[in-house]
Amino acid sequence: MVGSTEEVPSHPYPNGLIQSTNGSSVEEKVDELRQIFGKADGDPLRIVGVGAGAWGSVFVAMLQDAYGNLREKVQIRIWRRAGRDVDKATAEHLFEVINSREDVLRRLIRRCAYLKYVEARLGDRTLHADEILKDGFCLNMIDTPLCPLKVVTNLQEAMWDADIVINGLPSTETRNVFQEISRYWKERVTVPVIISLAKGIEAELGPEPRIVTPTQMINKATGVPIENILYLGGPNIASEIYNREYANARICGAEKWRKALARFLRQPHFIVWDNGDLVTHEVMGGLKNVYAIGAGMVAALTNESATSKSVYFAHCTSEMIFITHLLAEGPEKLAGPLLADTYVTLLKGRNAWYGQKLAKGEINLDMGDSIKGKGMIQGVSAVKAFYELLSQSSLNIFHPDENKHVAPVELCPLLKTLYKILIMREVSSEAILQALRDETMNDPRDRIEIAQSHAIYRPSLLGQ
Repeated sequence: MVGSTEEVPSHPYPNGLIQSTNGSSVEEKVDELRQIFGKADGDPLRIVGVGAGAWGSVFVAMLQDAYGNLREKVQIRIWRRAGRDVDKATAEHLFEVINSREDVLRRLIRRCAYLKYVEARLGDRTLHADEILKDGFCLNMIDTPLCPLKVVTNLQEAMWDADIVINGLPSTETRNVFQEISRYWKERVTVPVIISLAKGIEAELGPEPRIVTPTQMINKATGVPIENILYLGGPNIASEIYNREYANARICGAEKWRKALARFLRQPHFIVWDNGDLVTHEVMGGLKNVYAIGAGMVAALTNESATSKSVYFAHCTSEMIFITHLLAEGPEKLAGPLLADTYVTLLKGRNAWYGQKLAKGEINLDMGDSIKGKGMIQGVSAVKAFYELLSQSSLNIFHPDENKHVAPVELCPLLKTLYKILIMREVSSEAILQALRDETMNDPRDRIEIAQSHAIYRPSLLGQ
């Protein structure tokens, strides 16, 4: 009845099997998916997570919690790179977390693993990230113990026979890793299904400017048909979801897979809907990270002023709505998911955290966009991608106030300012407040009216 096969914790969750969801038992959901994959008795459905950041690890841990006891029917593993050292300060903190959680302490003692954390805390032993993940600790989220996971550090071993692959990599790493994975799939007879959790984009400026998403990267790198690649996103904070805070998400892609996978992934506290609009939802997941960085800056620079944050929210959401009209033929369909994902990211996401730390001077741009303990700050590369795309003259739209055609970025002053701060490094974080206080800035409603009253949809931006 537990995700780990080694013991039964004292509390029902984490590590407790969920018995039913919407009338379907756990075993029935597995059997339905196995039937779609054509699995014979004795041949387990093989699910592999790629990448062990916070959300990737939590996602795989949720599956392990729910289905890990059905070992003859489903096999769940996670891949991460080997050899990354855990520094002494992190090892010491891990020790404190372990000792504060009776269930975790007892679990490690029973597995004879407790001593290695004592030794690491004393400096007599070096821990590795893949080693602690096997014990249920994600390096980017050590305050939230997960269930123990089956960790594989050899990519070929992890991937060669995978039926379902969960992409938990940052968008900046997705292409390279899946190019390597494709080498191990050349002799495959069956085609795997890939669920991407990545929220980031790249810009491709020629021959026509367009957005490149992680699912498109995977498709090009592996040759897996796009109908076998799905995107899952939503207003989710990883640690809160694992601790059973109520959440929802959408899995987007081909109907053949998304409906059965939505049922399989659904849990009482994690409701998964399905939608056929893959690329647009995926792009929206990257767009909100852009403005979350600015939200963090505003919060830090105004001492958490509710008024200032609300002004920023009004302007950033109007820019996002404007950009949505460029990208989607039916932008109103995205309003709810986009705003919900934006709201939670502004409240507690890593991109907002990054903006706050930058504004306070506690981190600097020379440290890069991969921050220890947080992972990849995907909003930085997204700022660059959206700015470069929306600066292209081939996308010019008519500006009624100026009575001329302008590049779309000229109607996105916050995006322009974030580009100057993060990419060009021409101005400091305080420039985001100056942009908000600019007397020439239009009412946010004006930008929305331009989007709604003019034909600005550019299908080429999504390669359509």
